[in-house]
Amino acid sequence: MDISLTHRLSFKQASLTVLVAFILGTLLSIIQVAIDYASEDASINREIRALLEISHNPAARIAYNIDAELAQELVLGLLRSPAVTRAELIDSNGQMLASVSRPRSESRYRIFSDSLFGAQRVFQDPLYVAHAPDEALGVLSLEVDTFAFGNHFLGRSVLTLATGFARSLLLSLILLVLFYFMLTRPLVDVIRALSQRNPQDAQHKPVPCPKGHERDEIGILVQVTNRQLSAIAQEIAQRRSAEDRLTQYLSELESIVSARTAELKATNARLSESNKELEIARTKALNMAQARSAFLANMSHEIRTPLNGLLGMLALALDGPLSAEQRQQLGIAHDSGKVLVELLNDILDLSKFEAGQLELESIPFDLGALVEETASLLSQNAAAAVELTCLIAPTLPAQVIGDPTRVRQIVSNLLSNALKFTRFGRVDLLVEHDATGIQVRVRDTGIGIAEDAQARIFHPFAQAEVGITREFGGTGLGLALTRRLCEAMHGTLTLQSKEGFGSEFCAQLPLPSQGRSAAVQLGGDIVAMTPSSSGLHQLLERWLPVWGLSYRRLDTDASLFGVQADLLISDCPECLFGLRPAVNTPILLVTAYGNFLPQEQAQRLAPLQQIARPLARHGLLQALRHGLRHDASDQPAPQSTSNLEKRRTRVLLVEDNPVNQMVAKGMLVKLGCEVLVAGHGGEALEQLEQEAIDLVLMDCNMPVMDGYEATRRIRLNGRWPELPIIALTANALSDERERCRAAGMNDYLAKPFRREELATLLENWLPVDT
Repeated sequence: MDISLTHRLSFKQASLTVLVAFILGTLLSIIQVAIDYASEDASINREIRALLEISHNPAARIAYNIDAELAQELVLGLLRSPAVTRAELIDSNGQMLASVSRPRSESRYRIFSDSLFGAQRVFQDPLYVAHAPDEALGVLSLEVDTFAFGNHFLGRSVLTLATGFARSLLLSLILLVLFYFMLTRPLVDVIRALSQRNPQDAQHKPVPCPKGHERDEIGILVQVTNRQLSAIAQEIAQRRSAEDRLTQYLSELESIVSARTAELKATNARLSESNKELEIARTKALNMAQARSAFLANMSHEIRTPLNGLLGMLALALDGPLSAEQRQQLGIAHDSGKVLVELLNDILDLSKFEAGQLELESIPFDLGALVEETASLLSQNAAAAVELTCLIAPTLPAQVIGDPTRVRQIVSNLLSNALKFTRFGRVDLLVEHDATGIQVRVRDTGIGIAEDAQARIFHPFAQAEVGITREFGGTGLGLALTRRLCEAMHGTLTLQSKEGFGSEFCAQLPLPSQGRSAAVQLGGDIVAMTPSSSGLHQLLERWLPVWGLSYRRLDTDASLFGVQADLLISDCPECLFGLRPAVNTPILLVTAYGNFLPQEQAQRLAPLQQIARPLARHGLLQALRHGLRHDASDQPAPQSTSNLEKRRTRVLLVEDNPVNQMVAKGMLVKLGCEVLVAGHGGEALEQLEQEAIDLVLMDCNMPVMDGYEATRRIRLNGRWPELPIIALTANALSDERERCRAAGMNDYLAKPFRREELATLLENWLPVDT
């Protein structure tokens, strides 16, 4: 392996060494030249002074005798010195006794000498005799050319520098040869030995170590190299062994893949057959689902149609003159029919869940008002010894976004369940708002649920115990349906209960909030006579301060002597009769559903207002305004069905069932409407051509022409674009509402319906005369 001279380590090391030596030698030579220069500079002055000292006495005698001839000889003798270029002898009177000179020598190196020692120097020696040193006899003056001395100095300096350079060059050559034999040559031998090795050779051959370098750095390098080469050789051997095994595995894998490919082909063939069978099964399942939906729709229609007639006729009969026994019997029949409708609704909803057909709305609604309305409707189911309280958090937003129908169903199921199993104590309905959404909690003091039965009650058609159905009734669908509704809204339903100590159900619903409740500010002092554990106290304590009212609670046996109040609220009528003679404060009496005081007793407590629990916020606020005599003109007047009686509303009832005709017509007449009846869609079109109609109640399933076709023809006609058409249908499945809207109907009323529902619908679609 050939390496150029300038790239060899020996050359690099020798060059660095010589460079250092050269720099040091040059510095030493310069120092030596500087010392020689100082010595030479001093020697010039010393030699000329010595010459003047030798010539002093003769020159003094000549100046004393004023001998011009001897003076001339003296200066000529001084001029013989190589450095003297002018000599003069002057007497004491300043007269020149003798003067000689000669030109200075010229040389190309003179410029260096002159720069170091100067071009010339002048020396003067005052003349006197030894016995009279103070008597000046004259002056001996010499002019010296320094080149004579500088030339010798330059020669010595050049010789000194040349000798130093020669020493450095010789040293570099010696070091180069030494470093070559000591460093470069052994390394070249090692490199040559390494380059001759085959990297793929599995058998390791050690690299020989140069002789004499076994213990220095080269020997250590050879040892490390041999160890690395040995490790590489072992790794190559291992890799070759692994490659041999891998080759063997690949050949075996190819055999396995070939076998598996054949198996996969056979499996794919079987899967193709299975897919065909699955497709056939899927088609059958879809057909069965469609048949099931059709069956549910038909069953819903067939069951709801007679139920509508049954409940409608019972409601009409209850409005007529009846004996107490007849009214009780008809009321029981009417309540039983409503239970049957609720059972039918639960079964249909459960079937919608199982079929994946349940669809949820997403609209804004007032959750607080919905909860209070539901609690008010169910309050008649509460036992006489049960206090039903509806506690709405003041932080609840004005509206939330969700499905109000399904939320009402959740609240109704939980509250109905609590009222059913609570015979005495309290049932509290609490609605709160936090960062996760809405919490609806129903807490009761009923019979409670055993721990081992708490998971079972959420299964369809299951209750905590067999005796529960026998004692309390029910089908076990309510809680199962409620949990599924919560899960459909991405919420949860949890239970905390202990047997014999009541239960608490909590529905956590992530309903987005929208808007804030309007602030209400009243003024006055309110005193309540009620136990501290009552729901009335909790309600008043929560809301009265929010409305700007001062609130205090007294026990039912407390005295009002000295107590100043603008309004007295109590849920204990017995404790009020003894107070009235001494207290004239207006009284707001809170009673259970249907337990208002008779008129004679109410007169004894006048001024008195009576309000049934559960207290709704709006109803309580109106009662407070009245009791405190605040102006309530800014509150909207409640709507009433009497608005329809202000004019004769003409309603076209399109219904094929005679019983349902009688029911609907009876309800409409009681609501102040003039009713025209058509047996099918064709008759309805004829009636519209002949009569002015304000609203159409359109049954969907009829012979000759159904309600969908009749509605489409009415809309296509163009003569009645603003005519409200309300669907009457016994089909309660999820797609029925959309089917009605697609046909052109404005609203939807499911059978069986109550007169209140019909009245609300008419109020929404018929403007009120003022």
